[in-house]
Amino acid sequence: MKTIRVLLVDDEEDLVATLAERLGLRGIDAEWVTTCEEALKMLPHKQFHLAVLDVKMPRMSGLALKRKMEAVAPGMKFIFMTGHGSERDFEEGSAEAGASYYLLKPVDIESLAEKIREMVYQKEV
Repeated sequence: MKTIRVLLVDDEEDLVATLAERLGLRGIDAEWVTTCEEALKMLPHKQFHLAVLDVKMPRMSGLALKRKMEAVAPGMKFIFMTGHGSERDFEEGSAEAGASYYLLKPVDIESLAEKIREMVYQKEV
């Protein structure tokens, strides 16, 4: 099995630092940043299988960041996290996000790790 490399992007530093540590304990190599700009600067220099993005961040939404990241790293997969919104917001966001997946905060680490593995190891069609 290949090592899964994940980039976590959320303006809540405590959250992404904790998620990265807990994913590491589950065999998933996770790096984190707290701004969209940092994520975009890192992307050309490192390869990630998947990015976990907060939906609402200062200066740029998670969906806008996803579009920019896809231009640099085609084929990257995405999971969105949010602490805001209704079911309708998720349906609208999911339609815009394409094949991405949404998780509500607080994020259950086992659910996140399982979804990351599922998305990375699924066969491309």
